[in-house]
Amino acid sequence: MFIASENYGLSRLSRQLNYVSSGHKPPKSHEWGPGVRDIYAMHYIIKGKGIYKTRSGEYELKAGQSFLIYPYTEIYYYPDPNDPWEYVWVEFTGEEVAHILDLTSLSAGTPITEKAESDLSLYYFLEENKEKSVAEAIRMAAKLRTLLSYYIEQFPEETRSEKNDYVQQAKDTIFKHYWKALLTVTDIVEDVNIERSYLFRLFKASTGLPISTYLRDVRIEQACLLMQKSNLSVKSIANSVGYSDPLCFSKVFKKVKSYTPTEYIALTGKSNEKEHSSRIHGNKL
Repeated sequence: MFIASENYGLSRLSRQLNYVSSGHKPPKSHEWGPGVRDIYAMHYIIKGKGIYKTRSGEYELKAGQSFLIYPYTEIYYYPDPNDPWEYVWVEFTGEEVAHILDLTSLSAGTPITEKAESDLSLYYFLEENKEKSVAEAIRMAAKLRTLLSYYIEQFPEETRSEKNDYVQQAKDTIFKHYWKALLTVTDIVEDVNIERSYLFRLFKASTGLPISTYLRDVRIEQACLLMQKSNLSVKSIANSVGYSDPLCFSKVFKKVKSYTPTEYIALTGKSNEKEHSSRIHGNKL
């Protein structure tokens, strides 16, 4: 049992960079989703191929590439039926994560990497002590920090192409202002400051979606997050994600999710109970 000071130390560490768990998936028919996680999870493909889908787009991945799961982002991934992937993964949380990822080419809009220059799987096999002390937690965070340092080194932020920068800038504008009911596609184009049709083509090529659809999906996903994490009314949630008319919000929500907001709230409550039970029994990616 930890003494009070150790518990306090672990609590402070968990707000910085916190290793959660890691593992290895052999080449078999393993898939996950569609759904959302409440943590970051980095995956490195040792061999084989697979598909990773997010609201940013659909990606065909192969050995040497990585994909990152972002918290509260709907995802779906599955192996290639003819050449199923084998991969390793690590889960982590903490306030420092966003700052570290800002130093890499990874982002919510570009959650994958190109093929790594060296075998990164060597750094994924982190030992896990279920009854870890503060000292053990520091060692695990150090190993995790080492792994992420290789992503900073091999996939630095400045390697993003100009085209992806335009698309990412549009996405950043959406994530920053999606809650504004008056936000329009024209506002997004003006913020990026390039020719309208050119941005439309770049955005569609990168995400598979028009800007207006992407904005809608971001709003709905943020609404889902609020439904899972708060007791706000449907009207308050609608206002919080850029819909001044709750009826309009409900219609759009049902079109995207196939449930009314009220039905989704009830369904999410049951799902959270199941997920909590699953975590207790040690189920992982």
